[in-house]
Amino acid sequence: MDICRALIRLLALCLSVLLSDMNKVQAIEWPQAAPTATIKNQAVTEIVDGDTLMLASGKEVRLVGIQAPKLPLGRAGFEKWPLAGESRRTLQTLTAGHTVSLHFGGRREDRYRRYLAHLTLPDGTWIQGDLLATGMARVYSFKDNRKLISEMLALERTSRQDRRGIWALPYYRIRNPSETWNDIDSFQLVEGRVVDAARVRNVVYLNFGPDWRTDFTFRIGRSALRLFERADIDPLTFSGRAVRGRGWIKLQNGPLIEITHPEQLEVLSE
Repeated sequence: MDICRALIRLLALCLSVLLSDMNKVQAIEWPQAAPTATIKNQAVTEIVDGDTLMLASGKEVRLVGIQAPKLPLGRAGFEKWPLAGESRRTLQTLTAGHTVSLHFGGRREDRYRRYLAHLTLPDGTWIQGDLLATGMARVYSFKDNRKLISEMLALERTSRQDRRGIWALPYYRIRNPSETWNDIDSFQLVEGRVVDAARVRNVVYLNFGPDWRTDFTFRIGRSALRLFERADIDPLTFSGRAVRGRGWIKLQNGPLIEITHPEQLEVLSE
């Protein structure tokens, strides 16, 4: 029992230091070239979780471009992700006593009729940027909402290098392709070297092993390839390169992530 109590005290101390370090991050300002606010000075009435809140108008807002650790929120059998409570409290602390302004850079509502918006405080603090910088969220982008992804990736990268927040925990570590069999039906960052980049009709496959039936793959479909072409990126040139991608892992001839837009993939420097 003494050993258990000592371990609990040690974990509590580590968490205290972790949260203390997070508070040292300088507030992230809204990029000047980014979209101006469309809906201004809205009072926040409730924090649902680390990336969702309610406005006094009754409208729910999903903070676009990020994914914070998830709470069960009444879902049967759903296990709370590590630091979900801390992420929610971080968003609560950021918005407490303030109004928020909504900036739209793509699709404005999701299928649940929630606003999909970037949020700023009256002093110009960018909420998404702050959550990424403190390690309380990771980048989670969609093809119809691609504004500021490069800026968010940069903030996430620095936070990860400094092991802030979620990046100090093995639960959120970047996966290597060979271990993704254990991560089916979950959102992950996967990093490795492309063994082969192949085009089959209108689809490009980035394979990370010699057997496409069992090895991990990034799949880039026809509509996504159009976006790659517009960005002047040829994914066939990724063969032999180290890349990092993100998305939901599904099972299709082995673990696979569907790539819908170029920002999901980062080519890593050698």
